[in-house]
Amino acid sequence: MAEFTLNGRTKIKTLKADFKKNFGACLRVYKNVSCKGAFADDDATLASIRAEGAKGGELVVKGNMQVGNFEKKIAELYGIGVQVANSDDSKLADNSVTLVAAGK
Repeated sequence: MAEFTLNGRTKIKTLKADFKKNFGACLRVYKNVSCKGAFADDDATLASIRAEGAKGGELVVKGNMQVGNFEKKIAELYGIGVQVANSDDSKLADNSVTLVAAGK
């Protein structure tokens, strides 16, 4: 099964590349939890853009995790917003599908 681990030292560009490689879907990473405004800088680490008060830590991302649960977990751990999009990044994935299904 496709999976990878991320932590505060993970760069945004690495997170997006690992996500695409493992699940075939695209990941949009924002500077804030509301997913409005600017995208996060690709060279930033998760810890460097983590919201004040967010606990950080390590997360194992598995392919059978639902899109909505993944987005919620990232918001809880890092205080940033992410959106899962389909393989060509043209539309957002439904929150009820798995990460693997989102990339198909």
